[in-house]
Amino acid sequence: MMATQPTEIPAKKSDVPEGVWVSCDKCGEMLFNKQFEEEYLRVCPKCNHHHRTDARMRIKQLCDEGAFEEFLSDLVSTDPLEFKDRIPYKDRLREMEEKTGETEAIVVGKAYIKGRGVILGVMNPSFIMASMGAVVGEKVTAAIERALEENLPLVMVTASGGARMQEGMISLVQMAKTSAALAKLDDSGGLYIVVLTDPTTAGVAASFAMLGDVIISEPKAMVGFAGPRVIANTIKAELPEGFQTAEFLLEKGFIDRIVQRKDLRSEVARIIDYCGK
Repeated sequence: MMATQPTEIPAKKSDVPEGVWVSCDKCGEMLFNKQFEEEYLRVCPKCNHHHRTDARMRIKQLCDEGAFEEFLSDLVSTDPLEFKDRIPYKDRLREMEEKTGETEAIVVGKAYIKGRGVILGVMNPSFIMASMGAVVGEKVTAAIERALEENLPLVMVTASGGARMQEGMISLVQMAKTSAALAKLDDSGGLYIVVLTDPTTAGVAASFAMLGDVIISEPKAMVGFAGPRVIANTIKAELPEGFQTAEFLLEKGFIDRIVQRKDLRSEVARIIDYCGK
């Protein structure tokens, strides 16, 4: 008798549409995407990993419903150096705009957080890693000036890879520009609250991100200037483990508090009330 060949059972096609489930970047837990974004605010309920969040979602999480009025949305970057690397800068900007629906790496506007009026700026890590060029510097400065004019607290949510190399020195001078504007706000007695998120580094960390009257951070956020290997090679010393985490900076007094994402709205409102603004 001849042996029969085993019948091949066709693979069953999944009826689950793409994007319904998402895997945690940290622990691999499978999460229902809608619940992950709307209920958990993009924080893994198993390991508490705070996933990166774009500017619009962050605004929705922080602000009262329908209470955000954007300004300077028409500002767009130019290509002053006619910079070309793997992709010409103009093409990169166009690609980012199509991908994110944003024209730049920060969104600024007037908002209300639990009924408290604020000027709010939120950086978008999805747009060239929220790097700071001339437009980002101008928007941050305009937000500072608006807070000064309207006597409102300024809240900045940072997430950046630093200065934008495609704009060279133009990007670097934004550090001085934003810091000078903040000095005027400070002289006037204005309140400036910074919310550090992962990652906040380089030129942004070395300027407006670390100049807040109150600096809070999400858990485990990477905050620093240069990369660990660059620092180690420069100072020729062994660095403590986790020295660029929010927890380490809190221990050393560089930031004031670490706050879970679900508590950020209440914490910002509480700080505003405490400071009498």
